[in-house]
Formats: sequence, C-alpha cells, structure tokens
Amino acid sequence: MKFTIEYEQEEDGRWLAEVLELPGVLAYGKDMEEAIAHAQALALWVVADRLEHSESVSPPTISFAAV
Repeated sequence: MKFTIEYEQEEDGRWLAEVLELPGVLAYGKDMEEAIAHAQALALWVVADRLEHSESVSPPTISFAAV
C-alpha cells in the first residue's frame, strides 16, 4: 500500500499535507516536515483502525511519497 502526500503552504504561513489515497486525511503543521509527519501519523491511525475493525484482509506494507 503506497500513499502519496501532497503538501502546500497556506497564505497564513501554515503548511497543509494531505494523503491522497485516504479521503479526509489531512493535517497542518508549522513547517512542511511537521505537516507531513502529522499526515503520516493520521494515515497510520486510519489504517490501524480499519485493521482493527476487519475492514482490511491482511496487514499492509506501507510507504509514503511526498510530492
């Protein structure tokens, strides 16, 4: 399972990172690295929740690519 993280800087200076393959998984940070780290953590939480509730057949191999 590969996730793509798209990020951009908002007008107010904050950074926003979004995991494209998981709708609604986006996070803000004070810099690009923090926003990406928060988005990755949230994505892992969503995947763990899906595994816990048997929404996924087998444990995935996960990788992230920032674009």
